[in-house]
Amino acid sequence: MRSVLRTASRTPLSVVIGAGGTGGHIYPGLALADALRRAVPAAVISFVGTERGLETRLIPQAGYRLHTVDMIPFDPALGARRYLLPAALMKSGAQCRAILREQGAHIAVGMGGYPSAPAIVGARMAGLPSLIHESNAVPGRANRFAARLTPHIAVAFDRSRAHLPGGDGALTTGMPIAASLATLDRTALRASARAALGVPDGARLVLVNGGSLGAARLTEASVGLAARWRGRDDVHLLIKTGPAALADTRRRLLGTPAVAVPYLDRMDLAYAAADLVVCRAGSATVAELATTGVPAVLVPYPHAPGDHQTHNARVLSDAGAGLLLADADTTAETLAALAEPLLADPVRLAAMSAAAPAGPHARAADLLARHVIELAGKQRELQYS
Repeated sequence: MRSVLRTASRTPLSVVIGAGGTGGHIYPGLALADALRRAVPAAVISFVGTERGLETRLIPQAGYRLHTVDMIPFDPALGARRYLLPAALMKSGAQCRAILREQGAHIAVGMGGYPSAPAIVGARMAGLPSLIHESNAVPGRANRFAARLTPHIAVAFDRSRAHLPGGDGALTTGMPIAASLATLDRTALRASARAALGVPDGARLVLVNGGSLGAARLTEASVGLAARWRGRDDVHLLIKTGPAALADTRRRLLGTPAVAVPYLDRMDLAYAAADLVVCRAGSATVAELATTGVPAVLVPYPHAPGDHQTHNARVLSDAGAGLLLADADTTAETLAALAEPLLADPVRLAAMSAAAPAGPHARAADLLARHVIELAGKQRELQYS
């Protein structure tokens, strides 16, 4: 057995992570990859995604290799194209099997979303262990399918167990978040963060975060809120629009106390500078808010499968750390009715921050990485026994 372990230990750990589409799947995948690198610096880590999502920018930018496969969404809105899903899964799964062999992979990890399902199918074809991580309180279609192909399941929230095949045995890790957020000291970083983001001295900052691609409803309401606040110097809006709406939004914000940006690559600065966040309720965002303690107005995306964003949002609203606002009710007027009393009441903002249910998210990436390394280690021993 000693010779087996010595031989296996000389073989670099190789992990392929399936993550793509939106930042809600990509950023947790990158947090896991960084945690794996911290634990095993020589590890070979690469990603599988498609050519359509943000992974084509975010993953190479983070320094990791991205392999792309041909896959379509698990989406009933595709109409007749949904009947192509089985064939697409088989094709993309075979592509992933080839990628896993090329990388000498010991394990495949799926972070949810349709780009990650082929990694689990490919691992099954290749006879390799695999693991899925479910980030939402109510699982998406891709992970409900992938959970049937692997016995190894991790979840961010306990309540998602009941919705997954084999969920009773799932490991609750929390949501992997970036190390810069897991250890964020908002008070210590606040002054430099506000200076970096150009927040005027003495102004309260409302961060509007529509997710990695922006959210038209939030952008429209925040533009109206900026117009309402025209001429004020005690409030400031930072609006993340995504790239598509940027030019038009910037034109409409002229003369208001607001700035629009396409992306926020330094979320630690944004959270440290903000007094209040207006946002969707994706699982990654909810985990980040719970960990960093930034008060929030949560506007769940109404078309999320299983209404999972509302379930996510209630993690914060039930604790008193956030307010829930329906998408259909989100206007400049309703935002003002919620935000203006909060911004004028620092005691209430502090109470909301203190109520944030931090949970296990700050250590989730390291916990999930240890589980991945353990499963991969068993595979390495088998290969070299």
